[in-house]
Amino acid sequence: MLKQTALQVQLQPKPAPLPQPMVEASKTFHHTIDIYLKDSNAYANTYFSRYFEWQGVCRERWFHRCISADMLQTTGVFITKCAHQEYVHETFPFQEVDCQLNTFEVKQCSFYLLFQFMVSGSVVSTGYQQVVFASHDKRIQRLPEHILRKVREYELPTASIRN
Repeated sequence: MLKQTALQVQLQPKPAPLPQPMVEASKTFHHTIDIYLKDSNAYANTYFSRYFEWQGVCRERWFHRCISADMLQTTGVFITKCAHQEYVHETFPFQEVDCQLNTFEVKQCSFYLLFQFMVSGSVVSTGYQQVVFASHDKRIQRLPEHILRKVREYELPTASIRN
């Protein structure tokens, strides 16, 4: 058995910090986004901030269409605890982006959303958000059971997500 030096260990590539699904959930939500000139800089690259905006758009569409049309406004609020975005490939105006949304690590009061942004079948960016459910006075509370069941339909098994 060979012994690695500290320098060799430091030079080894680090695994990607963002979860990547290796299997599919029972459901995956898809939302299409068109890129326009307003979404790009002078070099026609899409602004990085658009991906965070698109996370929010996709998340709202998913909540409204698939989870609860009223977005549980009478029951409580969704709070984004953290958000992250990894960029894989540049995108440009007039491309069509397919945002795929799944959940993972669904718990009683919180869950993660996994976003995969695809152009022509290739991943261009991935991101995630941790979402917490709270009462209107911002106290964390349990999600209603019927809502948890719907959220879990989009869940990827944690064991199937690579870091």
